Amino acid sequence: MRVGVVALQGDFPEHMYMLRRAAEELSMGVEVIPVKGPHHLRDLDALVLTGGESTTIGLLAKKAGLLEHLRDYLSSGVPALGTCAGAILMAKEVRDAVVGPTSQPILGVMDISVVRNAFGRQRDSFEADIDVEGIGRVRGIFIRAPAIAGVWGGAAPLAYAQHPRAGRVIVLAQQGPLIASAFHPELSSTDLHRHLLGLAKK
Repeated sequence: MRVGVVALQGDFPEHMYMLRRAAEELSMGVEVIPVKGPHHLRDLDALVLTGGESTTIGLLAKKAGLLEHLRDYLSSGVPALGTCAGAILMAKEVRDAVVGPTSQPILGVMDISVVRNAFGRQRDSFEADIDVEGIGRVRGIFIRAPAIAGVWGGAAPLAYAQHPRAGRVIVLAQQGPLIASAFHPELSSTDLHRHLLGLAKK
């Protein structure tokens, strides 16, 4: 099995490490490929869109000629996990908690709306135990995190977080083989990476 990790900006080394750990835990043979251009998308069984700065990743993907190829690839049914910035890129609607609607490049492959900086700035980062449907309890690390403000169509919420200011919000959603996470699983456990590999194996 071959799994790609979009490696333009952000914490892609952590995702690559966690995918290898998840593969070991599942006794699966997995080759992890850094994706920096369209040619790296060939023959992948799954894909990860990492955390980082969503506008920067989108602009770099556009400059590399990768944005449209990613959109087509994810629309074809390849399992994918988008975390933090990756979840923003996968959403069909994006706005910022401070400045409102954005014009940043996005993929628009999931029926979700996302609010950037939903919990505040970097200093407002936090951790929480999250109950994920079908997986169990995972540790969620929220770093300048977005929130999933709404789901429709084929998307469904998998997990919520309770926040003193934002209230109860969706932090994990899935649409077919596509998963959007507001938190950073690559910093806490292999749970979502194992879930992704399970989807790819099917």
